Amino acid sequence: MPRHERRHKARLPRGKWISLALAIVVNLIFLVVLIFSVSWRRSEPVPVTAELYAPPPKAPVVEPAPEVKPPPPAPPPEPKPQPPPEPKPQPPPEPKPEPKPAPPPPPPPVESDIALKAKAEAERKRKEDERKQAEAKKQEEKKQAEQKERQEREIAALRAQAEREAQARVQVEREAQLRAQAERESRERATSAAQTARTRAQAEWIDKIRAKIRSNIILPGELNGNPEAVFDVVQLPTGEVIDVQLRKSSGVRAYDDAVQRAILKSSPLPKPTQPELFVRTLNLRFRPYD
Repeated sequence: MPRHERRHKARLPRGKWISLALAIVVNLIFLVVLIFSVSWRRSEPVPVTAELYAPPPKAPVVEPAPEVKPPPPAPPPEPKPQPPPEPKPQPPPEPKPEPKPAPPPPPPPVESDIALKAKAEAERKRKEDERKQAEAKKQEEKKQAEQKERQEREIAALRAQAEREAQARVQVEREAQLRAQAERESRERATSAAQTARTRAQAEWIDKIRAKIRSNIILPGELNGNPEAVFDVVQLPTGEVIDVQLRKSSGVRAYDDAVQRAILKSSPLPKPTQPELFVRTLNLRFRPYD
């Protein structure tokens, strides 16, 4: 074996021991720094005082300080390791606010208070029921009033309609009566006119008969006054005289006989201008000086 190879083998154990010693020293220094930093950050627990009441409040839960895990061991440093950086100081944790004491519970109600409350509740319910009943009664009265008013309006409307119908019927009846009266008066006027015309025509016909008979009368010698003789003359539609009767004597027998002879001599008598004017029995009056 050459000499320089033996020298190199002899130096290897010495460098190894130096590196091991340096690594141990660096680890010890890091461990010391870590211990001091942890002890500096640790804070003493703050004592907490609390007053207990019935029921006791729940005790506040104190959260434990978070555990700081040591970092994993660093790899073996090089022959000339750099010193570790100094840790930055961290601010101390803020103190937690003390919990407020719970208010004391209200004292238990006394028996008289319970009775008063029950009485007040019963009174309130009674008043509420009375109010509801009053409102229901008021609503019912209002409903009845509205129904009554509606019925009155309907009755008034029916009455007004009945009055209108009655007035219409009266008006129709009045118009019918007026029409009937007008027709009756018209018929009466027509009848009267016809009767007047008939009477006039009949009077004219009788005047013709009397004139013919008077032309055939031969008056006796002496007559006192203007006596009247009345005869009933029965004739046929052709005008032929079939009977002559003295109804009223003039008091002068000669004048009565002269008139009777003139009637028989005047047969047939003049006919009427209208056949419906014919009268079978005629009542004729005669005076010598008419």
